[in-house]
Amino acid sequence: MKKTTMRDIGKAVGVSAVTVSKALAGKSGMSDAMRERILRKAREMGYTYPGSETLTQVRNLDIGILIPEAFFGSNTFYANMYKRLVQKLTEAGHYAMLELVSRETEEALALPKILENQRVSGLIMLGQPRKEFSRLIASHGVPVVFLDFYDEQASADAVVGDNTYGCYRLTSHLIKNGHQRIGFVGNYRATSSIMDRYLGFCRAMLMHELPLREDWVIMDRNLDNQLQDTLNLPEEMPGAFVCNCDVVARKLMIQLAERGIRVPEDVSVTGYDDFEMEAMPGPGISTFRVDMYAMVDAAVKAVTDRCAGLKKPFERTVIGGQPVYRESERAIS
Repeated sequence: MKKTTMRDIGKAVGVSAVTVSKALAGKSGMSDAMRERILRKAREMGYTYPGSETLTQVRNLDIGILIPEAFFGSNTFYANMYKRLVQKLTEAGHYAMLELVSRETEEALALPKILENQRVSGLIMLGQPRKEFSRLIASHGVPVVFLDFYDEQASADAVVGDNTYGCYRLTSHLIKNGHQRIGFVGNYRATSSIMDRYLGFCRAMLMHELPLREDWVIMDRNLDNQLQDTLNLPEEMPGAFVCNCDVVARKLMIQLAERGIRVPEDVSVTGYDDFEMEAMPGPGISTFRVDMYAMVDAAVKAVTDRCAGLKKPFERTVIGGQPVYRESERAIS
């Protein structure tokens, strides 16, 4: 015979498993009538409450995963992070519900369907939407964790990679190998992650008293995170480029090859993320490997802690990574 769970009770009453947990534990946040209704249904369904609910006992949660459409595709870094999120939530005894957020939804500041219908106990937002939209989600009252971005003005936990340090390491590596004329590829105003990577690049350049040329900062996307078909490369080419992600690094290498510029013989290139799922022509990309698994683990823990009623200040958790050096860059004399 199947054992009754708090999720079963919640479905019968029309509330979330978290609300059931709070009612059984005697916590505040609901009317006496609702609490009595939940307790009565629990008795009817033969549920035995073990006494006090600990954080590790919170199971059977419906967790929504919101991803802006601009970030999602069949072969992208975020698609693979989403798969890992579903796997981790399932292993922890929870249920994942995906909703892609359209640009129209963001612009209209409309609630996603899973929030409108009160379908979820908590949310993980993967990929940075417009600030007004992320702040709307954070203010709705459902626990939410921002994954791979942060907003200091939103009431939400965040889990990010060590972006500033990662790009600092890559840029310092190029400088150590003799490069002094270095550009950056990425719209640093598009996301907090790209901004932090750009700041890491700037830090390395400033520490070594090297010029930050405006014409060597190349925009790769618009503020809605739609990548440009063609990068607007400068007439006078630097000796190396630090790119904000591997996808853009590969796009740059292809465009350089079309102009007869060889990588790494003429120009060195680095990426970020260590993500290329398909075999691509050309040299392997030197990059900074993001610990995607640790980021997902931290995000799942953060959202389930909040759903369990853990009271603490909102946190930004930074997950480290490591540089990986391949054939797309070389030392010069």
